[in-house]
Amino acid sequence: MRIKQVSVMVENKSGKLAEATGFLASKDINLRALSIADTQNYGILRIIVDDPEKAAHLLLEAGYLTKITEVLSVAVPDCPGGMDKIVRKLSAGGIGIEYAYAFPALEPGTAYMILRVDNNDKAEAILNS
Repeated sequence: MRIKQVSVMVENKSGKLAEATGFLASKDINLRALSIADTQNYGILRIIVDDPEKAAHLLLEAGYLTKITEVLSVAVPDCPGGMDKIVRKLSAGGIGIEYAYAFPALEPGTAYMILRVDNNDKAEAILNS
């Protein structure tokens, strides 16, 4: 299923991540999943939140460089090879994966993958077949 992810540029200095997450908490934004990719000076904080539009708006107002991106959320079996089946299926269908991250679900035996792919429509069709 498609969901909205908020990407936030965060300065790569001690305490800056805490400032960003603290800001979101102070605005009652619930973080459900996150990933951080860093460079020497900045990190890209990719977050799944309960209200992406509100989060992006508040972050922009606070001076953060922010972007909303449509990504796929895919339930996978939480077992060895669960993720591999999804990745191989997409690869066989010619789908390029730009990045992915995963987290366990509350339901036992299930995890979720967040995927940024080069073609959401085609990826959804492949995963639904």
